[in-house]
Order: sequence, then C-alpha cells, then structure tokens
Amino acid sequence: MADTLTPEAPIYQTDALIASDIDAYLDTHQHKTMLRFITCGSVDDGKSTLIGRLLYDSKMIFEDQLAALEADSKRVGTQGQEIDFALLVDGLAAEREQGITIDVAYRFFATEKRKFIVADTPGHEQYTRNMVTGASTADLAVILIDARKGVLVQTRRHSYLAHLIGIRNIVLAVNKMDLVDYDQAVYDGIVKDYAEFARSIGITDFTAMPISGFKGDNITGSSANTPWYKGPSLIEHLETVEVDTERLSARPFRMGVQWVNRPNLDFRGFSGLIGSGVIRPGDAVRVLPSGKTSTVKSIVTYDGDLEQAVAGQSVTLTMADEIDCSRGDVITIADAPTEVADQFESTIVWMDEAEMLPGRPYLMKIGTSTVTATITEPKYEVCVNTLVHQAAKTLALNGIGVCNISTDRAIPFEAYADNPDLGGFILIDRMTNRTVAAGMIHFALRRSQNIHWQATDITREHHAAMKNQTACVLWLTGLSGAGKSTIANIVEKKLAASGRHTFLLDGDNVRHGLNKDLGFTDADRVENIRRVGEVAKLMTDAGLIVITAFISPFRAEREMVRSMMQPGEFIEVHIDTPLAEAEKRDVKGLYKKARSGQLKNFTGIDSPYEAPENPEIRIDTAAMSAEDAADAIIAQLNAGWAYTI
Repeated sequence: MADTLTPEAPIYQTDALIASDIDAYLDTHQHKTMLRFITCGSVDDGKSTLIGRLLYDSKMIFEDQLAALEADSKRVGTQGQEIDFALLVDGLAAEREQGITIDVAYRFFATEKRKFIVADTPGHEQYTRNMVTGASTADLAVILIDARKGVLVQTRRHSYLAHLIGIRNIVLAVNKMDLVDYDQAVYDGIVKDYAEFARSIGITDFTAMPISGFKGDNITGSSANTPWYKGPSLIEHLETVEVDTERLSARPFRMGVQWVNRPNLDFRGFSGLIGSGVIRPGDAVRVLPSGKTSTVKSIVTYDGDLEQAVAGQSVTLTMADEIDCSRGDVITIADAPTEVADQFESTIVWMDEAEMLPGRPYLMKIGTSTVTATITEPKYEVCVNTLVHQAAKTLALNGIGVCNISTDRAIPFEAYADNPDLGGFILIDRMTNRTVAAGMIHFALRRSQNIHWQATDITREHHAAMKNQTACVLWLTGLSGAGKSTIANIVEKKLAASGRHTFLLDGDNVRHGLNKDLGFTDADRVENIRRVGEVAKLMTDAGLIVITAFISPFRAEREMVRSMMQPGEFIEVHIDTPLAEAEKRDVKGLYKKARSGQLKNFTGIDSPYEAPENPEIRIDTAAMSAEDAADAIIAQLNAGWAYTI
C-alpha cells in the first residue's frame, strides 16, 4: 500500500496517510475545474457499464465496494470471473433485476486534471423526463451507440434532447467494438450515419471515438485493438474539453439575487451565483426589472474580499448607493443589461402524469424569481422520433412542444441558448406543488414590448362610489343540477330590488357567445373559466356586483379567478348538492346522456369535481329552497362583509 496520496491513488488508502498528505491532496482537488456530463443512448448500449469502468479505472471504488461488486457480478451471471461494471451504477433493485437503468444515477470521480460529475440517464422512452433532468446541468453528453446496432430511434431522441437542452459538447461513443472485432468499416459507417442525422437537427460538431466499456478500449488510453483510430481517449477528451463556465465568463455580467444579506445596520449586500460575465469593484451595474443603477463597492466572500469574480462563483456584492434590490432581481452590467418582458415563445417538456392544461396558471421558477405563468395552446408538438411538427391541443407526459407563455409581471431573461440560468425554467402545479414541466425561453414576443398598460383618470373605486356600493364577485360553484343558476337569478333580483348595480354571468349563456368556440375537455373548461374571470374582473373595475353560476370544477381555476381580484372581492359560494340528488333532478337530461355514454367529460360522471375546501359561503340545497338559499347568501354578505348591499 502506498504511503503517500497522489491523485491516482485509490481512496481506500487514506487510512495510512498523515494529515498533511490529506490536506495536500484536498487542496489539489479543490482548484480543479468541474465537468458535468451525461451518458445517454438506447437500452443496452452500455451506459452504466461505461460509468462503472470510469469509476473503476479512476480508482474511486472502496475495497468493500469492489468485493461486493465481484460477488454481485457472479450472482447475476457475468461471464467468467469478469466484473459487471454496470452494477456500480444500477442502484435500484428493479434496475438490477431487469438489467436496465430507470432512475438518473449521479456519480463523482476525479483524475489528475479535472473533477467530474456524471449522470447515467435511462434509455427507455417513458423515462424521457428523467433524461431531461439529468441533462439540465450537463456541459457534455456522451451518446453511446452499440456497434452491432448502429443509430437507433433512442439515439436520435437523446441527441435531439441534448441539443434542445443546450449541450454543445457531444461525444459519439461507438461502444462494444470488441463484439464486432474492432472493425473500422463498421465504425466509419455508424459515424457517417450519425453525422447526417446530427446536421438535420443543428448539431454541427461532435467528437467520435470507438470504445469498449466492458474491455476498457480507448477509455483511459489508446487501445492496441484500434490502431486505425488516432483521436484522444474518452478520459483525455473529458479532461480538456471547454466547460460552460469558461464560455459564460466571456458574456456580459449577470447575477440573480438569491438573498439580501443584512446581518446588521452597517452592512447590506446582495448574494447570488454569478451566471455569466466578470465583475470588479467600481463597475457600474443595473438592477432589473426596476432599472436602478449603482456601482459595485466590494465583492465579499467567506474567504475575504475579491478583486474580481467570474461566472460560477457565489459572492455578495455591496453597492455604493442605497438601491432597492430584492430576491428574484437580476444585477447586470449597466451598459449591457438583459431584456425584460412578460410574454415569451418557449419549448416545454411536460413531465407530469396529468396533461398540460392551457390557460391554467402555474408557478414558474426562473433564475431566483418565482412568478405566476400561463401557457397557451401549443403551436405544435415535436415527435422526437421523427422530428415532425404535429398539431396538438395539449401536452401529455414526456411531450415536447413549442408554446407561448405569459407571466403576471415582467421578468429579466435571456434566451436559453445564450444563458441557461436566465432562460431555463420549471413549472409547478400551484395546488399539488409538483414540478410538472421544464422549459426553455426562445425570445420575447414583440407584443410584450409594444403593449403597455394605459392609465385612466376614473378609478375602479370611483366607479363603485358612483353606484354607492362595493364591487365584488359572488362565484357560485357546484355540480350540474345543484341549483346555481336558479339561486343566482334570485340573488340578482333581490339585489336589483334594493337598488344595487349587478350583472349575472351564467355558464350556459356565455357559451352562446364569448365561449362558443370551447368544448368540455379539461383544457377547454380551464379556458372557459379564465375568460369568465377576465370579464368578471372588468366588471368589478366598473364597480358592479358580479354574480356567476358555473360548475367551475377545478380548484386551481377558481383560485386563478380569486387572484385576479382585489383582496376580499372574490366570494366563493359552494352550492353543495350531493351527486345523487343532482342526478335525481336532472332537469336537462344531461346525467342520463352521460350515464349512457352519449355525453363525454361530464362533471361528476367521467370528469372530476373538486369541491371547495374553505368557501366563504356554503349552501346546502338539500336543506333549503332556492328562495331561502338566496336570502341566506345576502344575509351572510350583510353580516360578514362590508359590501353595504
């Protein structure tokens, strides 16, 4: 066993070293650059085996791990006494049993020149979202191809996704060359086929190499089995390829503010990770979206102040002036600020079991900010297998489409191709808190720059005061047949009789005009409520008391309308009628049609109704008449809200 630790020495030798040797080793590794890369390709192309080989050859395996690996290799039936390197990475029991990768497995290893984090991504089509997750932080993609099979559908799929995510460094690793007797003609044919495909999707440059993950050919050094190959080994290429942080350092300065650092009254700084560019004390900067300007006073870190900081460093900037800056803002160089907009064209990768619902508001996390975003119907969906653009109303799990997206306020951004930090985002379901999609901004829509909010002199408060009332929205929700329209009509008559200015929006009525183009799919129901919400908002701006009667089956859309209104203006009224009672009434014969299969997507039968959890008013129609229900609603308004009706 060695008595000193070199970068090539196995980690398990550290118990024999003195502290100074360990400190020297750690200091050496601390100043190495980091390369993140992924391995991808079709099932059984050898991704896990390749990573296992890299870990083994870089001596990143403990002795007990090696013993367990040898035992597992014998148990799962590896030929002879050789090691099955894939077992180092396939950690899930299901993966070992099936011999496939399901989850994204991250592994760390290091060489004398560089540190690496590698993600082993699954090859199956149904795990596309896993592959996208692994690729989102990668600087390089190793596309593996089985030399016996050539370019396959999954090869094309993963190449397209890697290019879509913005990975510029592509390695084409033609694997299992030992199984084709290291035939150069086979290798050349595969490289030619891949080059033709790569050009068709915009990949203009890639590095090809013949390898054998199982035998170790061209992994850490040149192989005698491929004398005709004169290029670098895989490790040699990984050690020298340019990483994104080097490229981003050449771009204008951008830093998203993660935290306003205010430990005491004498210090105020803005902390974050530098996404691109270089910053120095004395540089003029601009804070977006506000546009306020100042000068960098100092660059503070845990280890002391810096003379300059570059992309990839986490720092705290102090300013020469007291300026308004908070989490989610972006600090840029003053003379080259980034764009600010609220509408974009984006590529969306849908990652949730429930399909995308255009018009539904989602939380959007981009950089360090979180905003509310709404997606339009897709312009088209991309069939990744054929690259054909297909018409689509929505996106299902693993679907990829180009959509317009709008946010509730203007945000600083850059195209994802230029700056992933300011162009990449995720979407989160507001009700379940699940991450449902990943997206990449292409550009801002021109209308986001050309359309501005026009201020008016007569305010919404003035409109309401002229009517001697406070505007509000009475939102009646419940199953079909619950009695919403009947109760809403009586409420309006009673309010009108008392001199109030009202307007009734009824679910059936708006579908004769405003929403005549919409059907009854989940996506159409979402858009139906979004439009009604916008109309109701305009009516409250006019000072009206708005009464609505809509099934509005989804909580998310009712919350969307609530968020459009001023605090306290949205009053949710649950017309609570059991399904059996509503179906018994069936005044329009709709339940009968739904039960017989003549009417699809009917709420309560084959489409869900999400009852309000905490409505402002609940009406039990099984216990009172419609007249009594209307009186109860008005009584509760008078008792609980300052609407002076």
